[in-house]
Amino acid sequence: MIIANVCPKYYPELGGVETYVMELSVRLARKNFEVEVLTTDPSKNLPKEEIINGVRVKRFKSWAPNESYFFSNDLKKHLINNSDNYDIVHAHQYSTFPALYAAQSKNRNKFVFNPHYHGKGHTFIRNLLHKPYKFIGKNIFSISDKIICVSNYEKFLILKHFKINEKKFEIIPCGVNLEEFKDLKKKKKEYSSILTVCRLEKYKGVQYLIKVLPSLDQDIILEIVGKGPFKSHLVKLAKEIHVETRVKFYQNLPRNELLQKYSNADLFILLSKHESYGISVMEALASRTPCIVANTSALTEWIDDGCFGIDYPVNFYELKELITNVIGNKVLEMKFLNWDEITSKLINLYNEIC
Repeated sequence: MIIANVCPKYYPELGGVETYVMELSVRLARKNFEVEVLTTDPSKNLPKEEIINGVRVKRFKSWAPNESYFFSNDLKKHLINNSDNYDIVHAHQYSTFPALYAAQSKNRNKFVFNPHYHGKGHTFIRNLLHKPYKFIGKNIFSISDKIICVSNYEKFLILKHFKINEKKFEIIPCGVNLEEFKDLKKKKKEYSSILTVCRLEKYKGVQYLIKVLPSLDQDIILEIVGKGPFKSHLVKLAKEIHVETRVKFYQNLPRNELLQKYSNADLFILLSKHESYGISVMEALASRTPCIVANTSALTEWIDDGCFGIDYPVNFYELKELITNVIGNKVLEMKFLNWDEITSKLINLYNEIC
């Protein structure tokens, strides 16, 4: 079976969608599926074609203002001319154009869609554009042979916004490679640390973590792992409220260093308004690190022993009290589906539609 995974970005770019596509593509290739990842490279710095862990990656030049949309005529032409070469075209991320190109070029191939749907754009302009885009975007759902959601919340949101046959849906969540976490040990340090791992956009809520720092003990620092257009605002904010020495930024960390960050942290926090899943929360919990999440979107599905919720709009007194009570708590081992189990679910779905 020949499969094309179509996504806006792929490894070495990192993020929730990128991780999802990479983990599944590599495992499908190990099971002797022929897998190609068709993606874009706005930077023009990455190889146009290479094989990574048995997966052929083809990158097409694109225009991605503020790392969004990912317009690519080259990718669109490739799909139009080559869709019949694939048994399945599996597209990812509703809010970017590669998924639309994959739907528009569908011919004899089967078409699977992972929307990673948030329900709105995350800036004023993007949200305005999100509304007219729905008239085009709805066709991606209608053309799909199967729609895969990573959470019940995502499925609920799509059904709320679009008229779609519910029989098309499958819930296949993200997985975790528990072997990566098995031998992690927390390193001793002279301070306590709060960790957040996310793309740096306003809706992710990192600004609230910086603003609450002055009310916390002076030996608590904030570690921010990620990159994005909101970073400059966060750096400026930390300086304005005189906590810049207590805020550390990291990006493009090797996997082993990121895993150690999860393990070393005394608390993980993600105050995002919109998430279809929350891989970073799962990885923090797999590291036995306690978590605080916004009581919004799919993050509500994580709230349980070891993971605590806080409502929007964020009340800084409540956030400070919750951090004080939770930081350093022990988290019991939790059960997660691993990526091999998730891949098996996906293979069953592929076989079903073919």
